[in-house]
Amino acid sequence: MLKKDNLRLGIALGILAPVIGMLLYYLLEFYSRNVGLAEFLGYLKTYKSLLTAVSSISLVANAVLFTIYINSRKDKTAKGVFIATLIYGITVLLIKLIG
Repeated sequence: MLKKDNLRLGIALGILAPVIGMLLYYLLEFYSRNVGLAEFLGYLKTYKSLLTAVSSISLVANAVLFTIYINSRKDKTAKGVFIATLIYGITVLLIKLIG
């Protein structure tokens, strides 16, 4: 998978990595407190500061992917990860402003 240089792959990885980052945050911070995933997602809607923290940590996963693909000179895939990061970041910003 690391050997491919494909824009679609980068976008897919860029969308998937923050979701995995969010789930890891949930497992580390909330699962041990017996908070269900649905309740955690409700907290994200209610507490905008939590949304900021989770989105920041989630986007670190994309930064790691972006760095890996840039360093391995897979520019199309890195571009896809960057596009997904922008979409994710703008979406979070709009949720915070509108919601």
